[in-house]
Amino acid sequence: MSAVKPIPSTYLRSPIALLFAARAARGLGDGFATIILPAYLVELGYSPFQIGVVATGALLGTAILTLGVGWLGGRRDLRTLLLLSALTMMATGLAFPFAEAFPVILLLAFVGTINPSPGDIGIFVPLEHALLASDASDQKRTQVFARYSLIGGLSTAAGALMATAPDLLVSFDVSRLAALKSMFFVYTVLGLIGAVLYRLLPEASAAIDERPKTSVLGPSRPIVYRLAALFSVDAFAGGFAVQSLVALWLFERFDLSLSSASLFFFWSNTLSAFSYPLAARLSQRFGLVNTMVFTHIPSSICLIAAALIPNLTVVLILLSIRAALSQMDVPTRTSYVMAVVTPEERPAAASVTAVPRSLASAISPSLAGALLGTAFSGLPLVICGALKIAYDITLLLSFRHIKPPEEAEGTVKEATGRTGQISRTRRAG
Repeated sequence: MSAVKPIPSTYLRSPIALLFAARAARGLGDGFATIILPAYLVELGYSPFQIGVVATGALLGTAILTLGVGWLGGRRDLRTLLLLSALTMMATGLAFPFAEAFPVILLLAFVGTINPSPGDIGIFVPLEHALLASDASDQKRTQVFARYSLIGGLSTAAGALMATAPDLLVSFDVSRLAALKSMFFVYTVLGLIGAVLYRLLPEASAAIDERPKTSVLGPSRPIVYRLAALFSVDAFAGGFAVQSLVALWLFERFDLSLSSASLFFFWSNTLSAFSYPLAARLSQRFGLVNTMVFTHIPSSICLIAAALIPNLTVVLILLSIRAALSQMDVPTRTSYVMAVVTPEERPAAASVTAVPRSLASAISPSLAGALLGTAFSGLPLVICGALKIAYDITLLLSFRHIKPPEEAEGTVKEATGRTGQISRTRRAG
């Protein structure tokens, strides 16, 4: 019998494989943190409005940190910046269990890495996106981002399931507050795992060595600014229905238990995860912009309907359908942004499109928290869905003629294999 061949160490240490593994570790933490955070704040006696303010603070801090790493992305080794981000994640997890006073919690939310919604926001995102794009060809770029998003989605789903742990600990006579606090220490360990994986990344790659030591936009500036403005509208809308606030809405409206909410978000995040590779396949057939828009609109309709229906089972079904559709724009949007700029502009483009999203999404959670206390607690979901539909229609009208390189000639199926930037003629659109 022949011996099993060992996996080559060069494969294990390939940047894409390491980034995928780090995304998985981070996804686990994000998955339970978005559910544990509102439960922890409710246990401390804070109101929905105060919880919304904490969510706003977290997203606002994320925006500022993301702007900083985007500015530094062209001047510093991305690996070093990722390591610093992982250390920030560890510090956040260590500090939260000792924070009970509202000003301290708000400060930690602002400077830390816990966000009220998992996914494509955070200080890690522009750095990981720039590294992934530098190692992927035009034909493989969307698939790489789809796999990245799939891994993130599945790990987030598993993390949501981990949020049942406090209920299990309570059954062993651990106080509920202590059980919730213990999850933040798990978050710290996951940050440590991420730091180890980032440490294994090469100190520099050819793409890093060759790019200019400035992280600024050149000829791509107009299109990136237009995309950033539209993405901000989408993010502002999404802030009304971030996962933490949806969990809080389910707690308050239907008296859903933490374990039941964790199980629901496990399945909804799983559905979201498997939508990513499907989005990549659809984009090859219909194009990146069309895939973003025509999967997003039905998901928003489901969200609006869920806010209006009093039956919990029907609401969970609608939210599950929404989960299966709403995130298809994540890998396609990222791929589109990376495609329409030059390689040296990618860190700046990722930051310029991510920071306004974080800033815009930081405004709405506090508004949503206040609206959750009104007679119609589903109003934030209705506002979210309506604004997202308006965003989708505007995106389609504005960018349907601006093609990435693989779509620039002929139909989407006839990808050319060209690398580089969109032609000036297409840009003029």
